[in-house]
Amino acid sequence: MLTFQRHILTSEATVREAIEGLNRLSGGAMTIIVTDDCRRPVGTVTDGDVRRALLRGISLDDNVMCAAMRDFRSVKRSNVDVAFIRSMRNLGIRLLPVIDDEGRLVEILDLRKVNSLLPLSALIMAGGKGERLRPMTLTTPKPLLQIEGKAIIDYNIEALARVGVKEVTVSTAYLAEQLDAHFAQPVAGINVATLREQSPRGTIGALADALPAMTNDTILVMNSDLLTDIALDEMYMLHVQEDADITIAAIPYTVSVPYAILSTDGSRVTSLQEKPTYSLYANGGIYMVSRRAAEMVPSDRRYDATDLIEDAIARGLKVVYFPINGTWIDVGTPADFRHAADIMKYHGRKQL
Repeated sequence: MLTFQRHILTSEATVREAIEGLNRLSGGAMTIIVTDDCRRPVGTVTDGDVRRALLRGISLDDNVMCAAMRDFRSVKRSNVDVAFIRSMRNLGIRLLPVIDDEGRLVEILDLRKVNSLLPLSALIMAGGKGERLRPMTLTTPKPLLQIEGKAIIDYNIEALARVGVKEVTVSTAYLAEQLDAHFAQPVAGINVATLREQSPRGTIGALADALPAMTNDTILVMNSDLLTDIALDEMYMLHVQEDADITIAAIPYTVSVPYAILSTDGSRVTSLQEKPTYSLYANGGIYMVSRRAAEMVPSDRRYDATDLIEDAIARGLKVVYFPINGTWIDVGTPADFRHAADIMKYHGRKQL
């Protein structure tokens, strides 16, 4: 998203005013959104549109709609088409108007800065003591340990901001006051709420307390100590397409057995496989959860994400997985921390 007032011009404006507006946008996304008196988008204007209009004989004092493109694309905020946004980004479209149910402009996506507009509420679990990272975590909660000058958790907040997530809650416990202070100011433009656990709640128990304030029907739950470039928009599209109650981000994991493995039928050997390799999937600590699955989380005891998954399967709810193809680091040990630092040195200013 961007501060979009300077990209707006009313349909009563002139071509001259459109040129003046475009000139003020120099160096940025040089597109004007033309709106009617009810703030509904009715056209777009670029430098190229103005030049073509002038060559057709349009004067500077003519109405801006003489130069505007009336065939433009927009997305509805209440019913976001994530696949459509992705296709617009792939076509090189930079600015995409976002409208409400009455067709009024509510924001503008800059698709060079924001990948999507996912209708998700997010819960980041940040209450752990990080004991394996001591002594670093004796006075600093693990999510606030810095890698390349940035807190680990802030990489995740920025990743959520890049896919348009605005509603983020961080569950805290150990050294919670430091996380409260950290999120007293917005991070990546998001006003992050903190929720303090009064007793150990496990890896997803805090969702029962956070859920009443969440406005979306799909909740992203993730661990705070991950560094990953997971494609959250693709994960969300799979979650919707599968009509899933829980989608688990999964890490490909290969197991090589250094022995010959027997296949048997009773005491009879039916085949022999020499040093086989098995491809498996491991839990990546990132979940998309439907509201009805989230409502299963108890509010009175410790409850882990694995408990929710097992309970959901037992009740016949649909649980699917989404493979992570890219970077995924669980910053749980000093070796993991050093590895993450090395990765971020390579990435530099690139987005994970």
